[in-house]
Amino acid sequence: MSRSFPHSYIVCECKQVSLGEIIFAIKEKGAKNLEDLAKITDAGTSCGCCRSKEDDIGEQKMNLYLSEILKKFEKE
Repeated sequence: MSRSFPHSYIVCECKQVSLGEIIFAIKEKGAKNLEDLAKITDAGTSCGCCRSKEDDIGEQKMNLYLSEILKKFEKE
């Protein structure tokens, strides 16, 4: 995830969940996987396209996926 996104960037369009909310869920609420993020933020619980490239069935692909964000924070 070498690209830079503002914390206001909407990662989950269906539930309107921002990158900042995802980061908060990981850092402050202890989210470790997609299921944790779904419970805490509701992200990825509607169409699921934001979960990963493999789950993205939309014609216009997402720029950032929940799985990518989780991977970045695994290393920290």
